[in-house]
Amino acid sequence: MRGNLLPEDKLQAIGELQQRLGITAMTGDGINDAPALAKADIGFAMGAAGTHTAMEAADVVVMNDDLRRLPETIRLSKRTHAVLWQNICLALGIKLVFLVLAIFDNASMWMAVFADMGASLLVVLNGLRLLGKQSSK
Repeated sequence: MRGNLLPEDKLQAIGELQQRLGITAMTGDGINDAPALAKADIGFAMGAAGTHTAMEAADVVVMNDDLRRLPETIRLSKRTHAVLWQNICLALGIKLVFLVLAIFDNASMWMAVFADMGASLLVVLNGLRLLGKQSSK
């Protein structure tokens, strides 16, 4: 953690951290933070007191300026990533099954329509699981 840096010093610090550690995150709220937020692999802008420039440059905006929300945001993004891949595999898997059935002339158009609608509903329901778990504070 570093503080009281000029914008060019922040850019240099982000570059050094990226070279030394790899993926680097930056949190800021002001116009002076915008270049470093843009250069960081992931930028978190504090939205309530932050400037529009910082919010535009950042990847994520935390709307209540509570830094304790950052770990929750990271956990939610990991869960969202996992559910996204589940949904992609599920939808493509169902389509692949019906493609094979259609190749061997064992699927009708109506079966494919119902399967497609069913896959859409399953994907939506799987995504809704993200709303069900409450985060611990």
